[in-house]
Amino acid sequence: MADNVLTNIDEHVKKNTVVLYMKGTPNSPQCGFSAHTIEILRSYGYPFETVDVLADPAVRDGIKQYSNWPTIPQVYINGKFVGGCDIVHELHEQGELSSLLKTAFEK
Repeated sequence: MADNVLTNIDEHVKKNTVVLYMKGTPNSPQCGFSAHTIEILRSYGYPFETVDVLADPAVRDGIKQYSNWPTIPQVYINGKFVGGCDIVHELHEQGELSSLLKTAFEK
């Protein structure tokens, strides 16, 4: 894994309040998990950045190494890894995702 890929991922995660690494794009997700995660994030109305891991195999492999998490999608809030679709869904259902996002955008 090229260090510059991990460096670029790190910079992107840290400079954006919310980042979703996903398969496809928000308007054309390429897997159900990415589609569900987009649906959840959009429901809050906060802006978020996305990265299509299918567009670059190095990023697809790199994000898994960066987070030490084997699956995609992956959500980052305020530079911290939150989780994949299942964890984001659970946080959403429990009302905790709302608090995380609100805190992130109140800074």
